[in-house]
Amino acid sequence: MTVPLRVGVIGCAGIAVRRMLPAFAADPGIEIAAVASRDPAKARQVAERFGCRPVHGYDALLERDDVQAVYVPLPAALHAEWTEAALKTGRHVLAEKPLSTDRRRTAELLELAGAQGLVLMENVMFVHHHRHRAVRRLVADGAIGELRSFRAAFTIPPLPDGDIRYDPELGGGALADVGVYPLRAALHFLGLELDVVGARFVRGAGRRVETSGAALLSTPGAVTAQITFGMDDAYRSAYELWGSEGSITVDRAFTPPADHVPVIGLHRGGKTEEIRLEPHDQVAATVAAFAAAVRTGPLPDPRATLRQAELLDDTRRSAPRGEPVRTV
Repeated sequence: MTVPLRVGVIGCAGIAVRRMLPAFAADPGIEIAAVASRDPAKARQVAERFGCRPVHGYDALLERDDVQAVYVPLPAALHAEWTEAALKTGRHVLAEKPLSTDRRRTAELLELAGAQGLVLMENVMFVHHHRHRAVRRLVADGAIGELRSFRAAFTIPPLPDGDIRYDPELGGGALADVGVYPLRAALHFLGLELDVVGARFVRGAGRRVETSGAALLSTPGAVTAQITFGMDDAYRSAYELWGSEGSITVDRAFTPPADHVPVIGLHRGGKTEEIRLEPHDQVAATVAAFAAAVRTGPLPDPRATLRQAELLDDTRRSAPRGEPVRTV
């Protein structure tokens, strides 16, 4: 019988309570050991719901001897601090994206985890959904001919005014929150040699962070990627791959519910074929992948995480063009 992996959660963020804690609780190979918050009442409330111990303060959770792995769902600006603290106490870490707010810190964290033989996984869940593996197979099998371009968008409606994603001190902004999805998708399909050609941000009136933006990227072979992102827009979550003989379209691409029937649109020869797959729970798949890496290895390949961090930095540098971000 497999001994459950005992996970501690640093913070009671919405994504932890809505998605990750239920997934941890449902996985027979994982036991939620403790949930920490700087608010004792919140820790008690969440811990009672999931049958674990409440802990007051993040340091206190890392002092417990019954926690083998840590999940970090804090605001983006705090990811690096608490990921590093957990790694230094010998814990495996699943951290929300982005892993840090700059490439240097991301590289340091990945190096630290590797040196200590610890699993450090960035919680990019859509890459664990089987639909994207199916799309990769179609492209590799020549279903759309020679790949020429990629387009992806992830946009969401405006958030409540006090949301932390509007706070620059907490690592807010549309690029880090929603832009990371189409950017990572471009890496997923076009490879690690992708580079930023140019970018532009838009800042909504009264906001201190970019609320939308777009970027153009390219491979050395001139396969282009156009990505669009925003948190002040109508909802959109989709990507397209265009080739010399056809195209592939995917809707509800990045955050589908577990019971969603995935559809791949294959367009060629003037006809459209809808390829329907079985529903797949990408949250459960991510949790299972993390637990499996801890138990049996190998350590996750850090290259995509590091290249993603580099491209996020390059996009930020490219966007202003030496001028203030445009206000609308």
